[in-house]
Amino acid sequence: MGDAIDIEVHVRPGGRRDAVEGAHDGVLAVRVAAPPAGGQANVAVLRTIARAFRVKPGSVVLVGGSSSRRKRLRISGDEEELTQRHHELLGEAT
Repeated sequence: MGDAIDIEVHVRPGGRRDAVEGAHDGVLAVRVAAPPAGGQANVAVLRTIARAFRVKPGSVVLVGGSSSRRKRLRISGDEEELTQRHHELLGEAT
């Protein structure tokens, strides 16, 4: 049993609200209200993913793609539960 999973997300900054919007090209689409300037969108992405995966904000870290719309995140927690939640958010049957 692992203690983290890595996922990729496609970020859409400048939205009306922060939300996970299902799949986009096989990865989670995340819309955030924050602009991309100054890393504000990255902070909002981490917070939004933590809420969606039901983990503490400190459990989600950016491990790649800090200046790209496609980002790689590491989420700490029970690997099995996180993987199941990831499939749910993508709209995949488990």
